[in-house]
Amino acid sequence: MSSHQGIYGMGAHDEFLKDLSCMFDGELEEQAAGRAMLHIEECSSCRSFFEDLRNQVRAHRDMENPEELFAHVALLRAQDEAKLSDFEKISANVESIELINRLATVFYQLGKAYALSAIDPGYRTLIFEAVVAVDRTKSAGRGFVDGVLMRGEGDLGGLDWNEARHSLNGRLERINDPLEKAHRLLAECLDADPSHEEARLYLAYLHAHEGKTLKAAKEYKEVFDTAIDDRNRGHAAMQLGNLHGREEDYRKALACYRWITISGLDKADDRFFGARFNIGKCWVMLGERERALQTFRELLDTHPDHVVEVAKYFAGAPSLRRSIDLIPGFPEELVARCPELFSDAARGGAEGK
Repeated sequence: MSSHQGIYGMGAHDEFLKDLSCMFDGELEEQAAGRAMLHIEECSSCRSFFEDLRNQVRAHRDMENPEELFAHVALLRAQDEAKLSDFEKISANVESIELINRLATVFYQLGKAYALSAIDPGYRTLIFEAVVAVDRTKSAGRGFVDGVLMRGEGDLGGLDWNEARHSLNGRLERINDPLEKAHRLLAECLDADPSHEEARLYLAYLHAHEGKTLKAAKEYKEVFDTAIDDRNRGHAAMQLGNLHGREEDYRKALACYRWITISGLDKADDRFFGARFNIGKCWVMLGERERALQTFRELLDTHPDHVVEVAKYFAGAPSLRRSIDLIPGFPEELVARCPELFSDAARGGAEGK
């Protein structure tokens, strides 16, 4: 596979630039992020270009003092800082902050793609419909950056592309483990934008995958306590509940899941319907027969379109089924109150038919 065609085919650099532009704007879909991730692996010039972006973030991030920020912007533009008007100073500051935020989004989306690639063996097949051979070229070509400059787009994205040509270091290329790349990229995102809630969620997800429960819980708790977006708070609450559930601390797990239902998030966003199932599961594990039955009935009434998914949840939870069988009269009452779960359609869906 040619390093200049690879994932994108002919015109690879232009397509990669288009995807990267979408990542800047936070509009890149997961499949495109995965495509960009693999292209960086196989194309040295685009990989080097991505390293340029990382260096631009560092350059801006290191300037915590606004006056130093203004001075740096003036230097890049070959201007004297004293000649900048107040309006120009404010504009430069806003532009730099926006640049950092947009680059943070790039780091997040690529970090997420690496995380999924490492954790889910079928990720690449899912994204590209065929396994992609990743060839790491050793040439250090800068054709992509040169092409941007030759097209007269040297100010693209507010970056100094002439300076970028001289700032290559290949740091990402030297890391072989995709999990480590995911960690580094998500950390870069949070260094650039500590308020990036989604990056912190994925970092916690990586910690949990690696068995670092305390670290994962700390990150999820941080998101839950500080997130502006209630959906991210909901994801953090769900994952915290799962961590507590694995430790069989069902009271703490219940508190997490119930926040989702009490806040109404599961009704506002259908993706959280599983919180009610988890609440019912916790009540079962605590031996609370009536509360569990009531919760499962409320789940089906609140989310009638998810009967098949709920049936799959039951099918995939042998410990839950064993606990139900140990409670006198529970299996029969579950059939009586939630007959939808035992219909041919639900059973067929749960068994993948």
